[in-house]
Amino acid sequence: MKLLTVAIPCYNSADYMRRCIDSLLPGGDDVEIIIVNDGSTDNTADIAEEYSQRFPNIVKVINKENGGHGSAVNAGIEKASGLYFKVVDSDDWVSQSAYEKILECLKALLGDGKSVDMFISNFVYEKEGEKRKKVMKYHHALPQDEIFTWKDIHHFWVGQYILMHSVIYRTKLLRECGLKLPEHTFYVDNIFVFNPLPYVKTMYYLDVNFYRYYIGRADQSVNEEVMISRIDQQIKVNKMMVDYYVSEFSRIIANGKVRKYMVNYLDIITTVSSVLLIRSGVEENLEKKKELWNYIKGKDKWLWARLRSGILGNAMNLPGKLGRRITVDGYKICQRIFHFN
Repeated sequence: MKLLTVAIPCYNSADYMRRCIDSLLPGGDDVEIIIVNDGSTDNTADIAEEYSQRFPNIVKVINKENGGHGSAVNAGIEKASGLYFKVVDSDDWVSQSAYEKILECLKALLGDGKSVDMFISNFVYEKEGEKRKKVMKYHHALPQDEIFTWKDIHHFWVGQYILMHSVIYRTKLLRECGLKLPEHTFYVDNIFVFNPLPYVKTMYYLDVNFYRYYIGRADQSVNEEVMISRIDQQIKVNKMMVDYYVSEFSRIIANGKVRKYMVNYLDIITTVSSVLLIRSGVEENLEKKKELWNYIKGKDKWLWARLRSGILGNAMNLPGKLGRRITVDGYKICQRIFHFN
């Protein structure tokens, strides 16, 4: 069994996938790299096959019909032989020194007869044209260099949460919790992180800048204009996360810290949905925002009240044109501070 499986979902990734794969190869025989060619029409498949022939003990290839990012991740989980599982998108890459430290840490834990459900590290926004890179760290909220549980977690800042770039999950846990991402749907990385949380018991945080998250392509799914054009996809994921929270409530409520964190996560995702709907300036989308909040209220009145009465919820529901302008201005300030989109 490999120590770590890294799945690389690829769709027409020929122009940039080599940097991603090359950054992962130094993991050597401890790592299994699964390149998932999700129905590409360029020469992604040829590049993937080239690497599998050059590194047959490390690189595997899955060629499948196009099903979207979630479908590619599902395929990676299904075929993974590693004890742990990581997703690295094909336009991103990892830091060599941090990679080595993470592998050493995972091996040391296993050498002591221990394993963790979720391993967390930092990620860096590699935003095109910016020399100063924003690093997302968690050292104020998470204990460092030790195994910990939910009760040991401190307070997260408003608007802060753990993204897919930050996590490595125990592969068996992903299968045990029945994780299945929706096909032909964008923004499912939120579901990938969110759904396993009620099953997570033990965690480990290593304060290293591991994942390099590239932002800069005009067609990128996190580009603001693209997100607005795909707002129905964002709303779909938002609702699916609410549905999951409600369906798993008996498991979630058993641990107050899990519930608190998952509600915080929903707070952020609903804020993203709401501000993009407002930012679009389209009357139809303002109705969609109202419908989203009513959907949450219909699913769980306590959850709706908690989200609606919070700092973010209040900001997203300021009345009238002036209120919406204040919301957008606040969003722009957050963009400058956190360097997203």
